[in-house]
This record gives sequence, structure tokens and C-alpha cells, in this order.
Amino acid sequence: FAKAFDIQFSSETGSREYAWQTSWGSSTRLVGALIMAHGDDAGLRLPPALAPVEVVVVVVRESDATNAAAADLVSSLRAAGRRVRLDDRVAVSFGRRAVEWELKGVPVRIEVGPRDLANGEVTVVRRDNLSKSSVAVDSAVGVALEFLDAIQAELLESARSSRDSRTVSVSSVADVAPAVGDGGFALVPWSEVGVEGEARLAGDGLSVRCLRRPDGSLASSDDEADLVAVVAKSY
Repeated sequence: FAKAFDIQFSSETGSREYAWQTSWGSSTRLVGALIMAHGDDAGLRLPPALAPVEVVVVVVRESDATNAAAADLVSSLRAAGRRVRLDDRVAVSFGRRAVEWELKGVPVRIEVGPRDLANGEVTVVRRDNLSKSSVAVDSAVGVALEFLDAIQAELLESARSSRDSRTVSVSSVADVAPAVGDGGFALVPWSEVGVEGEARLAGDGLSVRCLRRPDGSLASSDDEADLVAVVAKSY
């Protein structure tokens, strides 16, 4: 794009140089990839590292005790450097609010209700697997932080396993379409593709999604030796 549109800048030496750009922008396609990779039937499942809100503290029913406990949890989580939200909208039913936060994919939800609080406990819910744990109030922040680390690691491992289980290595362009099937990926030597190969792939609704080196790193140019083409359906 830089050369096509003559996008240049003045370097430190005063010379004119072309800008380095990618061929696509970081935009809604990344949001779509996030949803497809991690979403489930209950809505979004956001990795904590990307979630706008990592933990939501929900007041189940209003009272001086629940309000105070919820506020303390929010303050402690913020002090720990986490992105946290307080949901004290008690005029809205608790069930509706719980579903709302699940739909939005907030990784961890802490529910503060009067019955649990009377026993010195709150309920901590993981969004990735919807498991619920009753924990002591004083332990809730530590448990939430542990869950955030676990969710981050497990969502990544799940996505990698899904990708790897649907990826097949082939030796020729002719073998790509059967390997890809309805939604997989095929790895084929870039040297076997060429212009004719890409045209054949296009005829099957497939395209080269990226080029990578044998070690998995991305290529800096398409004339490197031993490159591998990752082929999948084009949408």
C-alpha cells in the first residue's frame, strides 16, 4: 500500500522513505475472529487479557452488608490492577443481570448475596466453563485472580487444540481441498503453489491465508526458502 499510494516520510537522516504497513487494518475482523474462536452458546467468552471488564461484582439483593462487601471487593480488585465493574442495579432481576454478563463474556463474576454473606461467603463464577465456587469473602479476590490466570491459559490451549485438530499437512495443491473439508486448514509447501496453484485453489473457494516458516514464524517475503502456505476457505 505504501508504494501503491506513495506514502512516504522523512527519516532521521532527512531522506524520504516508504512507510511499512500491513495489508489490512486491525478492525472488526479481529472482533469476529475473537467471537468465532472463543464464543459459545451462551455468548462471548473473552480472554482476560482482552476483556474490557475482567471481573464484575454483582449485588444480588441490596442491603448495607452486601453493598459494603461488594464495594470492598471492587476496591481490592482495582488495587490489584484489574478492570472491574460494580453491578448494583437491584431494580433489575439478578437472573437477568447474570445472563447479561455471561452474554458480554466477562471472565469472572462475583455474586454477593445476603444468604451467602451471612455465612461469610460469596459465589465466584467462571465464564469459560460456567462453574461456580462458594468461597470465603476474604479469599474472593485471590480466587478471582487465580481464575483469571487459569481462564487465559485454558482458552488459549482450547483454541490451539481446535486449530491443530483441524490442520492437515499435504504435499500438493491437488490434496488441499479434501484436507480442508468444511472448515479445516491445509499446510502445503509454498513452492508447490505458484500462480497456477492459487488459481486452482480459488476455483475451490480456497485461498492462501498466510505464509510461514517451518518453525511457525511469519515470513518477511514470499521468496524465502522452505515456506509453508496455510490454506483455508475464503469468506
